[in-house]
Amino acid sequence: MTGLRHLLSAADLDRPTAVTVLDTAAQMAATQSREIKKLPTLRGRTVVNLFFEDSTRTRISFEAAAKRLSADVINFSAKGSSVSKGESLKDTALTLQAMGADAVVIRHHASGAPHRLAHAGWVDAAVVNAGDGTHQHPTQALLDAFTLRRHLAGDADNADGVGRDLTGRHVAIVGDVLHSRVARSNVQLLTTLGARVTLVAPPTLVPVGVEAWPCAVSYDLDGVIADQQPDAVMMLRVQRERMGGADGGGSRTTSFFPSPLEYTRTFGLDARRLRMLPDHAIVMHPGPMNRGLEISADAADSERAVIVEQVANGVAVRMAVLYLLLAGEREAWS
Repeated sequence: MTGLRHLLSAADLDRPTAVTVLDTAAQMAATQSREIKKLPTLRGRTVVNLFFEDSTRTRISFEAAAKRLSADVINFSAKGSSVSKGESLKDTALTLQAMGADAVVIRHHASGAPHRLAHAGWVDAAVVNAGDGTHQHPTQALLDAFTLRRHLAGDADNADGVGRDLTGRHVAIVGDVLHSRVARSNVQLLTTLGARVTLVAPPTLVPVGVEAWPCAVSYDLDGVIADQQPDAVMMLRVQRERMGGADGGGSRTTSFFPSPLEYTRTFGLDARRLRMLPDHAIVMHPGPMNRGLEISADAADSERAVIVEQVANGVAVRMAVLYLLLAGEREAWS
């Protein structure tokens, strides 16, 4: 396999490549426990965070990752920019090219926008997909896999699971699969790494064509937990802004499930379901959480929850991605 120029989809990563990224992330994470966290690796390089959708964790995580590698960082938000005046993605990209961007981290409401940016010839920069519509979020899948590997693939001599995949592990991904780019990316990457994935959701929140995905599908969360004893449960946010009207208030969520209370009773992770999980199982969530809807406070704040750890791991994973794309180490992707 030749070196990757961009990271647009979890499907871009075969098993050796994914393990290389995760191993590099482990090395990056080790540097973050030092008093001086900065590395000189990307000194003189420019990373642009190009965000057309609101974001907290992903944007800050990429900014921290780039700065800890000593890159110059330009944060671009569509709000208050020329985009709000009607500027096209092409013209924005040409502006970034003129500024000498080496990498563009893009989040966009339109599925496929990062692919368009990478292959239209508008920029010479490496393009990293930070989430496009309901399509892909590959670095989220990588940080989730990194977190899973540290908890489920390590042993006394290799606590971080370095060099390991997730063969034989079972991950249940629960909730609003229909609108989730996180679910799509995780199904692809986790199965690439050898894990078995089960999607659990109401029928109205399962995408058309899901039978072609490399995973199982269930509509019974209690049954999956009790009978299959997953090693990890990943709860997905109910994306009311993609269900509701123009106000983004989720006014039409009732077209997807009868009521928030009914959804919580059937598909929410609460203290009772938490007790049903195996002792070693972990609880994950990509954030932000709707506490009391898809996850209770008991579950979110339990010792099993690794949700805050996922955020911390995201910095190390994104450092690894930027390093491998920009530091002249592309042979490491092969």
